[in-house]
Amino acid sequence: MKNKGNTRKTRKKALIAGIALAAIMIGGTLAAVLPFGSNNSNNSNSSRNEQNPNEVIRKLYNPVVQNASAIGSSRADITMIEFADYQCQSCAKFHRETMDDILRNFVNTGQVRYLFKDFIMNESPTATATPNIAGKGSTLAAEASYCAAEQGKYWPYHNELYQNGENENKEWITEDNLKQLSSNAGIADPGQFSNCLASHKYSKVVSENDNLAKNIGLQSIPTFIFLSNRTQPLAIQGVQPYSTFEKVFMEMQSSTTSSLSKR
Repeated sequence: MKNKGNTRKTRKKALIAGIALAAIMIGGTLAAVLPFGSNNSNNSNSSRNEQNPNEVIRKLYNPVVQNASAIGSSRADITMIEFADYQCQSCAKFHRETMDDILRNFVNTGQVRYLFKDFIMNESPTATATPNIAGKGSTLAAEASYCAAEQGKYWPYHNELYQNGENENKEWITEDNLKQLSSNAGIADPGQFSNCLASHKYSKVVSENDNLAKNIGLQSIPTFIFLSNRTQPLAIQGVQPYSTFEKVFMEMQSSTTSSLSKR
């Protein structure tokens, strides 16, 4: 047992080292499902290589807020992390057309654990730097999701945002609309939610997710990262059909089975 544990620990160290050094360049097709650590001549940000790999993997595997927990079994071998923006219509398309099948066939069956992390891309640099001006809807929606998490409604609220979102150019994210969605999500104390939203108490939480995405080299939304203790990390970019995700899961499971059979 000790030897197996040491082997697994060694593999995990190799895994996190690969993530910490990666700058991801993923195309929008099935053929571009690539392992982390691929050479990327366009990576000019050397600071990405200075991160503590253990800290990177901890942030990837864990929710940034406890009540915004992962969906699926904690014993699942594969963890799928989605980096996205609530104003992103491609992200909404994924949630409306593909996510339910992934949940039904892989997450709910205990094979995959799923996490969502904010990657704010549909705001101007000025809006991102200034807490209370128009055009900061992506951040405000992300903050609202964590206000919902305080009352145990993170995922219902997350789903409301993607099911009811409009085009990012329509500035549909307002405090009034976010409050209405909280009612739809079944939030019991609207006053608590409103006060939380007005305080921007989760602005640092959103920034932590956003900085993680940037520090590991993500460049577009949605981007999906797939982690396992026994296989190389994978990432795919953009809206893909269900069959793409199915192939990733099956290939990772096949690699895991092959790895176990060689022990």
